[in-house]
Amino acid sequence: MLEDQLDRPVTKLLSGPIGGDQQIGAMIAEGFIDMLIFFWDPMEAQPHDSDVKALLRVAIAWNCIVACDRATADFILTSPLMLDEYLIKIPDYSGYLKRRIEY
Repeated sequence: MLEDQLDRPVTKLLSGPIGGDQQIGAMIAEGFIDMLIFFWDPMEAQPHDSDVKALLRVAIAWNCIVACDRATADFILTSPLMLDEYLIKIPDYSGYLKRRIEY
């Protein structure tokens, strides 16, 4: 529906419970996604809650802009920072990775 309405290609991924969350997380870690707008229903139990938490953890670890509700998404999308180039500072995890490899 989005492709038809926007007349633009849309990248399609798997459903969350069968790996879609992990696909998005990988795209964030590889630098292909700068912003994540991820709506979920806080009143319903999430059968793949651990996958959702892992996705949000990856997004925060890579300093990805994240909105999980409409108000935050509105603030992000209407921010004056959206009009100019904004360089996201990617954390340097080389020291952490080196310590993990030494153990």
